[in-house]
Amino acid sequence: MGTAQQPQRITMTRAGRRVLEAAERLFYERGIHAVGVDLIAAEAGVTKKTLYDRFGSKERIVVEYLADRDERWRAFLARYLDDHLDPADATPRARILAVFDASRAWSEEYGSKGCSMVKAHAEISDPAHPAFPVIAGQKQWMLALFTRLAADLAPQGADRLGRTLMLLHEGALVAHGLQVFPDPIAHARDQAEALLRQEHSM
Repeated sequence: MGTAQQPQRITMTRAGRRVLEAAERLFYERGIHAVGVDLIAAEAGVTKKTLYDRFGSKERIVVEYLADRDERWRAFLARYLDDHLDPADATPRARILAVFDASRAWSEEYGSKGCSMVKAHAEISDPAHPAFPVIAGQKQWMLALFTRLAADLAPQGADRLGRTLMLLHEGALVAHGLQVFPDPIAHARDQAEALLRQEHSM
């Protein structure tokens, strides 16, 4: 799969930021198709004209919503790795497991209903939709991250290990959103840790 082309971002005005914050809350809680521009404008305290002046269309608001979530997740993960890993202890295994820890922390604070990209993909599966590259690009980035981290631990099996870690991680996010069983991300972390011990012993 090739790398998805990421969209050019809109420069946010104060009113545009209010629209985006309202849209994020509504899209994540209720679903993209269920939320119209009238409700977004009302929740943001702006007119529909202002909304369209800033974004042009609902599709563009969806793009900005998802791109903003992705940008904030990547920054959150980078800060988490910096804050929770002492450089002296930042082994490849520790860095991989810290991704699961970061996802658990993010989900507790921002993701009670699961992964926003997975939720969005359930409603947007057409590659021609302008938000599709954001969704696909985020997952491609996560796979590349796991593969890169795996390469530091098992250079010969990085692709295989990266994909397995990605599956554990993504499955945990879906289970978290569906509330299938308690704390699936911690369970996935335990399984990842067992897998990494096995890799290290090979």
